[in-house]
Amino acid sequence: MSSCDRAQILDLVSQSVADGSTQKQACEIVGVSERSLQRWALTPGQEDLRRGPTTVPANKLTDEERSRIVALAASKEFCDMSPHQIVPRLADKGEYIASESSIYRVLKANELLTHRGRAKPRTVLRPKGFEVFGPRQLFSWDITYLPSLVQGQYFYLYLFMDIFSRKIVGWRVHEKESSDYSAQLLTKICLQEGIQKNEVALHSDNGSPMKGSTMLVTMQRLGVMPSFSRPSVSDDNPFSEALFKTMKYCPQYPSKPFATLEDATAWVAEFVHWYNTQCLHSAISFTTPESRHCGQDPPILKQRDAVYQAAKQRNPKRWSGKTRNWKKVERVQLNWLKEKEPSTTTANCRLVG
Repeated sequence: MSSCDRAQILDLVSQSVADGSTQKQACEIVGVSERSLQRWALTPGQEDLRRGPTTVPANKLTDEERSRIVALAASKEFCDMSPHQIVPRLADKGEYIASESSIYRVLKANELLTHRGRAKPRTVLRPKGFEVFGPRQLFSWDITYLPSLVQGQYFYLYLFMDIFSRKIVGWRVHEKESSDYSAQLLTKICLQEGIQKNEVALHSDNGSPMKGSTMLVTMQRLGVMPSFSRPSVSDDNPFSEALFKTMKYCPQYPSKPFATLEDATAWVAEFVHWYNTQCLHSAISFTTPESRHCGQDPPILKQRDAVYQAAKQRNPKRWSGKTRNWKKVERVQLNWLKEKEPSTTTANCRLVG
């Protein structure tokens, strides 16, 4: 861009600002960032010092090759196929015109990269969202690897948590993944927590232990409502993923693999005790999962607020506004979409369809 072009843009932006527009809006219209505009104002008259590449890539497609790709993709033989299918069919004919990624780029540049074929494109719906207002309404669970001394072999930690309180309500370490083990653990948890039919929902990913026939039959028998993540989308099960990260990055986590299944079980038992009864969880106002699960967190938060209010009264100059917020987190959401109107499924748990 020449110095004259820069000067013209600076004049146009200045005039727009003088007429009542903001600098940001003016820059968006002319296609220039505010930072560039500021730099030009500091060095008026300076030419653009960028030189860019001076040579053409040796492997760049020619115009004839790009035209051939477009014609081939639009031909009767390949018009309903993606480049993923076109490339191997050309190879079977002994032809090569470009790589699969190059074909995708050419089609995209020519606005031809749409769904090809009569079948409807594959869609993966977002899982139903939950909003809970108390414990024993929504559980989340997953399985994570615990390394053993044998390379390539692992122990498997089955772990269930209450999303509202973050409490680990059940866990077990096994030598393999199986829906039988998860079904047994779920039965034990429902018995310990006093879960009634249609009282709790259980969210997990799409692994075989989660969707195995034994697990699904057990959930139906116990009256537990299933909820599953989208395939290959770990963000749909964030609470369990966050808990596993907390576990594997805490100072207590062993630096060496577990020698036996008993060693792994013993360490997990210590971690669960610490996490449930001693860990001050930031997402629940720095209370422990156990105290929140049992409804003991309001007095703790009230006492903290009293300490801060007393400190503010002793020295009000230290506070320019309100004291720290020690209010209880009243609700927890999972895969919640604000733009959707929720429908009530239980007295204290709302589900988004």
